[in-house]
Amino acid sequence: MPILEKVFIPGPVGKLEVVVHIPDVVPRAIVVVAHPLPTAGGTMENKIVTTLAKTFVELGFTTLRFNFRGVGTSSGEFDNGNGEVDDALTVTRYALNKYGDLPLILSGFSFGGYVQARAAQQLSPRQLVLIAPAVTRYAMPPVSPNTLLIHGELDEVVSLMDVIQWAHPQRLPIVVLPGAVHFFHGRLDQLKEIVRHNFMGQAL
Repeated sequence: MPILEKVFIPGPVGKLEVVVHIPDVVPRAIVVVAHPLPTAGGTMENKIVTTLAKTFVELGFTTLRFNFRGVGTSSGEFDNGNGEVDDALTVTRYALNKYGDLPLILSGFSFGGYVQARAAQQLSPRQLVLIAPAVTRYAMPPVSPNTLLIHGELDEVVSLMDVIQWAHPQRLPIVVLPGAVHFFHGRLDQLKEIVRHNFMGQAL
């Protein structure tokens, strides 16, 4: 059985609350998962975040999810994305230092996808996994061509057309779930299988 550990690490403005999922096999990658918008109630307990974490640990990846500053028992207050990028960088560097020089995967849902796309500019992960990223509310940077991007056809928060317009100049493929909304109600198993399929047999 995978091991679950809660730790508190020093962050840019105080402690950061982190949950570590440790696989029951020799880890073959490190994943850091970022949660949706704090001001809309987003936390690391979001069902998409926890689904991603469970999926990654089942694949044999040491996986960390964390609360951004001002969320849960993490110190500080919301910083409109800039401080949250620093939080993600801090958690990732902690993970690489503690769990070894393994291939790095960054993942995020909604606002967390925007944060991880920015963090990737400094970290150069092996792959990004973005679920319904917030491409319009913030200045979403371009991403690597091997990014796994999953979006719901009927997303009512970040429209599919906006995501297409952002992805188009990058020639970035999008996995579209027909009929799915922003929080993928009733579609988490399908989301999990898409992520699993992406990494099954992949040489990291």
